[in-house]
Amino acid sequence: MAIHFKQRPGLVAYITCGDPTLDVSREVALAAIRAGADVIELGVPFSDPVADGPVIQRASERALQHGTNLIGVLEVAKQLRQQSNAGLIIFSYLNPILQFGLDKFCAAAAEAGVDGALVTDLPVEEAAEYLRAMKAHKLAPVFLAAPTSPEKRLRDVAKHSRGFVYAISRTGITGARQELAGDARSLVERLRVHTKLPIAVGFGVSTPEQFAEVGGFADAAVVGSAIVQRIEQNPGQEAAAVSEFLSSLTGTAQEAVGKS
Repeated sequence: MAIHFKQRPGLVAYITCGDPTLDVSREVALAAIRAGADVIELGVPFSDPVADGPVIQRASERALQHGTNLIGVLEVAKQLRQQSNAGLIIFSYLNPILQFGLDKFCAAAAEAGVDGALVTDLPVEEAAEYLRAMKAHKLAPVFLAAPTSPEKRLRDVAKHSRGFVYAISRTGITGARQELAGDARSLVERLRVHTKLPIAVGFGVSTPEQFAEVGGFADAAVVGSAIVQRIEQNPGQEAAAVSEFLSSLTGTAQEAVGKS
């Protein structure tokens, strides 16, 4: 399990695989790693992405129209592992994994060099079979913690997560926001009581200022919709656009650390 963050804040970069093609997704992921991403979340497109906002919904629709499936995403992961030691997380809804077969998925993910998975609609309370399969194949399960989570759920999320814990900065769907919710800091503080794992804050991080702000109270920031939006808006120049954007985030964070 090779999930670690080189600096604070670390960078977790999400992409919807297959948007616009799997080859472009691989190139975007490599560009993100060169721009400072510690972890790449490889999103599996799904027909009903209820947790995602319009930007990622459109990306999923385009990827599905191109025939992207879990097998293709795992192939991208395998290619990335041959070229990089960055953390690789499969980010999926539960249905594609169940259709593939839970144990088969874990075996294939491990063989591809994946470090772990985040199943966005699988609550930790219902994850016993999933956790057994992940442990058997030495994969890191990453769970979501929300500002509305009661203490028992936070304890369970902290207990069963490996690699890092994903703290949702606010309730609702994914998408860039003008400012971070105040709930993010208090949620991280609540999680710190239960775990020594790194805590990554996501859902809405989209500017250099927000990225640097997250570093003041969390270990890493997850950037998703803002990346997917740049892919959508820069056909033919996707990797370059993402690289430029992420470099602006990590550069600002380094300047902020240098001034502290």
